[in-house]
Amino acid sequence: MDTASHRTPAKAPWTLLLWTAVASLVFGLIGFGELAEDWLRVARNSFRPHAASGQVVVVKIDDRALKEHGNWPWPRRLEAQMIDRLEQAGAKAIFLDINFSFPSAAADDRALAQAIERSGKVTILARSKIGPIGHDKAIDARPLPAFTRNARIASGSVHYNYQNAVWQMPFATMMGKDRVPSFGAALAGVDGPAEAMFPIDYSLDVTTVPAFSASDLLAGKLGARQFAGRKVIVGTASDILGDTYFIPGYGRNYGIFVHSAAAETLIRGRSQYFGWMPGALAALVVIALALLCRRTTHTALVLTGGAVILTMVPIALELKLLFFDITPGLFAFAIVGGALVWRRFHARGLVNPSSGLPNLSALTAFRAGRRQAIVAARMLNFEEALASLPPHSERKLVEQVIARLGVGNRERVIFQGDGGIFAWFAEPREPFGNHLEALQALFRNPARVADLSVDLSVNFGVELGSSRSLASRLASALVAADEAARDGLKWKIHDPETLQDASWRLSMLSQLDAAIDKGEVWVAYQPKLDLASRRIVGCEALARWTHPEKGPIAASEFVAAAEQSNRIGKLTDFVLSQAVANAAALVKRAGGEFDMAVNMSASLLSDKSFVLRLSALLARHGLAARHLTLELTETAALTSSGEGLDMIGQLRNLGVGISIDDYGTGLSTLDYLKRVPANEIKIDQSFVKGIAESRSDRLMVQSTIQLAHSLGHRVVAEGAELREIVDILTEMKCDFAQGYAIGRPMSIESLAKRISADRKRSAA
Repeated sequence: MDTASHRTPAKAPWTLLLWTAVASLVFGLIGFGELAEDWLRVARNSFRPHAASGQVVVVKIDDRALKEHGNWPWPRRLEAQMIDRLEQAGAKAIFLDINFSFPSAAADDRALAQAIERSGKVTILARSKIGPIGHDKAIDARPLPAFTRNARIASGSVHYNYQNAVWQMPFATMMGKDRVPSFGAALAGVDGPAEAMFPIDYSLDVTTVPAFSASDLLAGKLGARQFAGRKVIVGTASDILGDTYFIPGYGRNYGIFVHSAAAETLIRGRSQYFGWMPGALAALVVIALALLCRRTTHTALVLTGGAVILTMVPIALELKLLFFDITPGLFAFAIVGGALVWRRFHARGLVNPSSGLPNLSALTAFRAGRRQAIVAARMLNFEEALASLPPHSERKLVEQVIARLGVGNRERVIFQGDGGIFAWFAEPREPFGNHLEALQALFRNPARVADLSVDLSVNFGVELGSSRSLASRLASALVAADEAARDGLKWKIHDPETLQDASWRLSMLSQLDAAIDKGEVWVAYQPKLDLASRRIVGCEALARWTHPEKGPIAASEFVAAAEQSNRIGKLTDFVLSQAVANAAALVKRAGGEFDMAVNMSASLLSDKSFVLRLSALLARHGLAARHLTLELTETAALTSSGEGLDMIGQLRNLGVGISIDDYGTGLSTLDYLKRVPANEIKIDQSFVKGIAESRSDRLMVQSTIQLAHSLGHRVVAEGAELREIVDILTEMKCDFAQGYAIGRPMSIESLAKRISADRKRSAA
């Protein structure tokens, strides 16, 4: 059985190792795995939690203290009183994480200086840097000489990351020619070189650090039992005063607890961080050994074992306060594993020989697909197109087809069958309708192969999931695609588990009407972010249907059915009524800075009474028309008649905003943008999702933003599902963004809480 299918391909294994080494090196140098590394470290911390030593005590200037003693900054006589109280209680050392770099009332400054002199064991705050890692700048914010005459100083400067988390702390920093210890090192009594960093061990249960309110200290309620023989750090612990950080594994907290965690780390021992190189080198050694194995099963065991060991070893080392990063090493394992799996696909005949894509046999052998939906695309005139092309042109034609099918998800694996059949797996709850209609619109443009224009006709079928074999499910998806072509539809769902009987399919629309009356249909709201101010300034209203027996019904299913049967009016009126009523309340809550968007079906452009109904609805709820935006799909606007354009004009005259939804998926032209009286363009998510890795998508989005702004239109980007995408859109001067990185569709109550929290953060 020692055949080629059971061996690692002998062809250039060291070439694979070399490219893997280069990729992991780049991965580590650019810090690409930082987010995953943080998650893994938090997960490992959960295996070894430990309590604080009790040697460090925190005194919080919290909301209660501010309420009892006045707004910040306090008169410095209060800090003097706290020093005296702690001295009387027998505190071993006193650390004040408070800014004393500016003068206040002379009597108060004198009282504080005298209290520091009486104690003789006070350390006060100095700062040498400010800002996040890589963007910090040097400052020299030392306390006034009157205070430092009898006190030591410690640096409160920290390095925080994208998450506002402080993973490492310096032993000391340089302020001019002076070496100043950090609060963490000074609290622990540990010395170290200037600017050298040590990792903070967040397996510490931060909640076990003894902490008391400054209010109780000033009231004399605390004494020797709490402070005798201990080091005490006093600092702010109120959202009003800032100095907030993210403590991994615990959430938002205050700077004094970060300093306490750093001190507790050094009290346990001197922690060390070795970077990412040891993990990457160890992974490459294991990969080299794996590539020497002759049998594929042995290679897989070595690679899997190496990845598991690399994941588990840090748990043991971190008990000894030894830290290193593992994601570059895991990335190397993933590269080699993926490459070997791909080679095995070739070895087992699971690749289409003409295009190099995995074939339908590969699809039916893909076990993970049993829990996913299958989407099938059938090119109805594929053979005719090939017959009209020069010999050996099939691959070029297939490449254009795959490029279009991949819009919206460049990482999607597409399987190719014979006769113009393509298929892929998708999440069963994914909103198929909008995406498939966008793909269908892309195929309206002819393909260009060998200087010839080739028109392609495509229909889609979806099988949502069942207990049958993948081969049977694929056949069902293809049947659904054929039925869509026969019925003149763009796509169709075949789902024998949720649509078992014809009575459901026939009665769905009548049940939808009844569901609206019974309250089974409700409205979710997806927030919209103003990229300039980073505030939530609007939302989109989305219809949702929770069936009492069948559970949640996909919006793509019932909305598409209602549109195709020309029964969308009642659903639209319901959503508008809910949205306008809630928008009126949200506008008041947000101080007049909030807009509501509602999708509008193209069929309503011929409803002459729609404008009157909408005007009455706005008047009933007291909502100014400018706070409402109606989103009309680009394709619908393009195909609308002159009567439809007149309707859009009437809505604009009413004061309602008009947004061109799904922009980029239709046949838009500059002339079209001039004709449609819209004031907003909403770029389709199929382009936005790809801007982080696709240069063409980024250029398309950038040019669309510039074009829209030149025409006086606002731009909304939907599909912002990663923080990186939000940052890129901000750089592009996009106006607004929607997506999971900003917020998922939510109830009106959740949205109201989100807006309130957003306003409070902005005010703070």
